[in-house]
Amino acid sequence: MKQVISTNQAPAAIGPYSQAIRVGNLLYTSGQIPINPATGSFVEGGIKEQTRQSLTNIKAILEEAGLTMAHVVKTTVFMADMNDFADMNAVYAEFFAEPYPARSAVAVKTLPKGALVEIEVVAAE
Repeated sequence: MKQVISTNQAPAAIGPYSQAIRVGNLLYTSGQIPINPATGSFVEGGIKEQTRQSLTNIKAILEEAGLTMAHVVKTTVFMADMNDFADMNAVYAEFFAEPYPARSAVAVKTLPKGALVEIEVVAAE
């Protein structure tokens, strides 16, 4: 059975999708772009600031589900420019500890609203 997870501490869905869905002991988040939920706008700055906001949004969704970043088993990072990888990775490392989740990082042509990064995760209880 699917359970919808939603919090006002992360940006509201802007289409026909949920912030996250729990199925059994797994939680799947939708991709999070760097929108500050308090303002509804992108955070100012570059890839570091955008990565931090995207992960902060994910953390808020996980907390709503009673989970932490330590429960994350897989991440997917979508980037507009792979040249930003080192800066993204530096901020990413602030949010995760060993054992690190599995990760894919891919460059894409464009992201919603012109974001530099979008991140989704799978977490397990």
